[in-house]
Amino acid sequence: MAAAAAAAATVQRPETETVEKASNPQWPLPPEHRPSVPATRPGDGEEAPVRPLCKPRGICSRAYFLVLMVFVHLYLGNVLALLLFVHYSNGDASTDPRPQRREQSPPSVPTLGPLTRLEGIKVGYERKVQLVAGRDHFIRTLSLKPLLFEIPGFLSDEECRLIIHLAQMKGLQRSQILPTEEYEEAMSTMQLSQLDLFQLLDQNHDGRLQLREVLAQTRLGNGRWMTPENIQEMYSAIKADPDGDGVLSLQEFSNVDLRDFHKYMRSHKAESNELVRNSHHTWLHQGEGAHHVMRAIRQRVLRLTRLSPEIVELSEPLQVVRYGEGGHYHAHVDSGPVYPETVCSHTKLVANESAPFETSCRYMTVLFYLNNVTGGGETVFPVADNRTYDEMSLIQDDVDLRDTRRHCDKGNLRVKPQQGTAVFWYNYLPDGQGWVGEVDDYSLHGGCLVTRGTKWIANNWINVDPSRARQALFQQEMARLAREGGSDPQPEWALDRAYSDARVEL
Repeated sequence: MAAAAAAAATVQRPETETVEKASNPQWPLPPEHRPSVPATRPGDGEEAPVRPLCKPRGICSRAYFLVLMVFVHLYLGNVLALLLFVHYSNGDASTDPRPQRREQSPPSVPTLGPLTRLEGIKVGYERKVQLVAGRDHFIRTLSLKPLLFEIPGFLSDEECRLIIHLAQMKGLQRSQILPTEEYEEAMSTMQLSQLDLFQLLDQNHDGRLQLREVLAQTRLGNGRWMTPENIQEMYSAIKADPDGDGVLSLQEFSNVDLRDFHKYMRSHKAESNELVRNSHHTWLHQGEGAHHVMRAIRQRVLRLTRLSPEIVELSEPLQVVRYGEGGHYHAHVDSGPVYPETVCSHTKLVANESAPFETSCRYMTVLFYLNNVTGGGETVFPVADNRTYDEMSLIQDDVDLRDTRRHCDKGNLRVKPQQGTAVFWYNYLPDGQGWVGEVDDYSLHGGCLVTRGTKWIANNWINVDPSRARQALFQQEMARLAREGGSDPQPEWALDRAYSDARVEL
């Protein structure tokens, strides 16, 4: 170290000192033998001699430099020790002073921002929006319960005709199949006591089965739509109601052999007009690689809903539906019930959960009218803006407000089909934290009977899982698969294409 310090001292000394050493002996002379230097003052006409920067034993001496280097090393050592102390006190429990490589923690599930909702303000309120460059659209509030809006001219006539053409080219299938014999046999072998069945049907727990209590459960049956007349005919055929008042006591119900109900149902094959839904439909892909008009419509819906692109792009493709003359869809809600054990069909694609219930979780419905209907075909919201909602009140005095074949005119709100017009509504109430709450019962709606001509519509459903964490995990997983999917940004596993052969029924 001394040799290194000496070499450093030699390098750092000024040039004048080196010159002086060259002309003088190695050891300093006594004062009496030192050469005298003539005294001069500035301004005498001669330049003052250049003084050496350091005296031979001054602050630039070898001894001083060695002392300075010792202090510098001590200072750097203290700084290094302080940095190491800070490093290890921040969570590195290792006693090894060598640099340690931290283990990378697995990526956390992303947090999702709140879901946007358009404010209704009041019924009849209009606002101007720009969904297409250079063109204004007007959104009009139709209802506050549910939150329902109308946008005339959302689609052009050419776009409507193209959608119908693409659907016809792909081919449509019946929206609801007729009840099968296998289903009837399965129902007849169901292990359920008559007392349990009676208590299940007796919703007001008064010990009597009214017609409306039985009718309220028909949506859980085999797809056949039962009317009060159908129920009374069945009671009469199997002698279930001796007094003919249309009400069954527990005793009367217990006297009936349940197999007689199933025999009666099997002997009366349902016609298409007796089903919950009488229509044909198909699905049109809207993801990357789809027809440019289909992509443009999806982007327009994205701007309309103001939701994140990930949510809209990972939703169901466009469903196109044709109702012929006599076509209808009895009143229903588009989204399934919310239970802790319920898994949404789209998040189950990657969640791989074995949950007992699977349903279609549709945060929003955007419905497009693709043509003008000659007769009937309105979209009815039977209880829109009612003060209260009571499922039993939907059926009063043999009038079933859910029956769109016979009682559409008694619904609170009906929207007439107009080519290019879009209506959209929210199927869920907010949960108070910017996410999905309970299903909005007021979103009950149906397609009125087409009395003349043909009705074409299309549905864009925006899928959101009521479980915020599950939705975030789904989006994270889909993004990962997209990165690994190669050149195709939306491979075959993507949700949009997963519906190519699917029949989604609630």
